[in-house]
Amino acid sequence: MTLSDPPIAATAIAAANRIVLKIGSSLLVDRKTNAVDLVRLRGLAADIAGFQAEGKQVLVVSSGAVALGRRRLGNLARGPGLEKKQAAAAAGQSMLMHAWESVFDPHDIIVAQILLTRDDTETRRRWLNARATVGALLDMGAVPIVNENDTIVTDQIKYGDNDRLAARVAQMISADLLILLSDVDGLYTADPRVDPQAEHIPYIETLTPELEAMATGANADAGVGTGGMATKLMAARIAAEAGCATLIAQGRPKTRSAPTLEEGRRCTLIAPATTVKAAYKQWIGGSLATRGRLTIDKGCARALTRGKSLLAVGITASEGDFSKGDPVEIFNEVGVEIARGLVRYDAKDVAKIIGVRSGELKAALGYAGGPVVIHADDLALRETAAP
Repeated sequence: MTLSDPPIAATAIAAANRIVLKIGSSLLVDRKTNAVDLVRLRGLAADIAGFQAEGKQVLVVSSGAVALGRRRLGNLARGPGLEKKQAAAAAGQSMLMHAWESVFDPHDIIVAQILLTRDDTETRRRWLNARATVGALLDMGAVPIVNENDTIVTDQIKYGDNDRLAARVAQMISADLLILLSDVDGLYTADPRVDPQAEHIPYIETLTPELEAMATGANADAGVGTGGMATKLMAARIAAEAGCATLIAQGRPKTRSAPTLEEGRRCTLIAPATTVKAAYKQWIGGSLATRGRLTIDKGCARALTRGKSLLAVGITASEGDFSKGDPVEIFNEVGVEIARGLVRYDAKDVAKIIGVRSGELKAALGYAGGPVVIHADDLALRETAAP
């Protein structure tokens, strides 16, 4: 980059259509009062309203429920024990959502609470349901506020920190940009809190083990939060492999973060390793064990190679005991696999609509199901599929 080039954050934000913004507890909770820092939240709400005015969709991953709940419950919620942390999360979540609602109300923006566990982003059916719900909220102009479901989560299904949760959510909703706001302004060659010679790294094209070794843990002085630079780079790797860029920035000044980032405030941008679409298609085509097989006619096969969805009318046979959201193989009429995709019906319902035209689906199913069995977005063509 030259001095005449736009700041890297401005370029990344301008190019993004769907953004996941994560704010840590160290920024959200005022450590002196243990209350929500409403000044900072108002600034973030103004930033997000500005993004929406530009036609962007924004999802927030927000820490803070446990810290706020401990303040609310006092000494009863302090000390060791998972049950105390979960109790604090239950008491603090309503405070957290009330705070977000209060700062978005002046912008006429509706917020919606989404509580997730790791199973929700790693079990296909729940992943698809969560993806559809969040997508619908974003399309309606709402801002989903996502947090880990600390009230019920166990160690076996826990993310462990909201940096990785944010990355999984970015992957789930096919986000273009993940912004991690914290108490640091990016990656350094060493911990700048202890090494005054540490140099800031503004741009990372490819994450390497050497770069990851430069990361450090959480800021113990902050008193809240579980993440650190190491978890942020883990999150950035997840995001990069999903085609999503990551921006690591300091969540200060309190008022407006986005304008100062766009004007050149220090941060670290980590480039995606692929495109969002390519990563999703690769995941469907090569990373999942299939649960069934659909055979389609010549016209349907031709339509798929032209980017169309797979409709019920084009199916000639169905095999396997698959459920909604499962990956299935798609074969043409001469027995050649031409695609794989995530099916929108259970096997028993697909059997009812083989070859059925769209207008006759309700009678065949007994309910008003859509004509699409596999959407084009959820379908990966094989090299054997000729246009």
